[in-house]
Amino acid sequence: MKIAENRYKLGCINTLRVAREVEFGVYLTDGTSDILMPSRYVSTGTEVGDEIECFVYLDSEERPIATTEKPLAQVGEFAYLQVADTNRFGAFLDWGITKQLLVPYSQQRTRMEVGKFYVVYLYIDEQTNRIAATEKLNQFLDNVAPRYAQGSEVEALITERTPMGYKAIVENRHTGLFYANQIYRPLRVGDRIKAYVEQVRDDDKIDLSAQPLGYQKVNDLSSKILTQLRINGGSMPVSDKTDPQTIMLAFGCSKKAFKMTIGTLYKQGLINIEPNQISLTQR
Repeated sequence: MKIAENRYKLGCINTLRVAREVEFGVYLTDGTSDILMPSRYVSTGTEVGDEIECFVYLDSEERPIATTEKPLAQVGEFAYLQVADTNRFGAFLDWGITKQLLVPYSQQRTRMEVGKFYVVYLYIDEQTNRIAATEKLNQFLDNVAPRYAQGSEVEALITERTPMGYKAIVENRHTGLFYANQIYRPLRVGDRIKAYVEQVRDDDKIDLSAQPLGYQKVNDLSSKILTQLRINGGSMPVSDKTDPQTIMLAFGCSKKAFKMTIGTLYKQGLINIEPNQISLTQR
């Protein structure tokens, strides 16, 4: 129905119209409900009929409030947030707006500590209708079968380091893994990065790469090597005989990818390969 489609979404960014002005702010409407935006968030010159992009949450008296503050995450999203405070109800996270975000003790994997960061999921509590967060992520993942081709570019949020590598949330809905022996750049829990699908396994989990696959990887690395050569005056003390750790630190890639790439650049006549260095050709 049209009314349901137009209703504002709690815990999300909404575009609402100014319905009327009052002494302490303005009331915004979605066509069915009026929501207060306090004066401190109302821009000078705002008039009735204007549309405002705003975030809607509940105040301490469970009334919907609109703010122009931008949250670090919205309901239905995963985020890496810092604990600002704790009390008998749970932990409170800083999520970019004045009101802090509650993680009840029942939704914590381990007791959260002030100052530390945690990966959480934002949801609406069915009993209280309040926005809350949980550290128990699995129930919100892998509920839809992944449909990614090999090499697909995806967004990945790093959630946990394990003996196998780094776990990640893929496109806000699936579980992925970067294998430790295939990581050629620093990764940290909380990083939100561009990643590439190696394969979708039979259990619907996704194997990930932090760098493009195949020829695209060569093309991206080629550009990086050529840029570094120019920055360094045309040559660098690395070659196909350089140890893998030095190559990883210099270019963030494996020795195999480096050798394949400089081989391609050599065939294209763009670089020279010597025993202890590579250099730009004089063209």
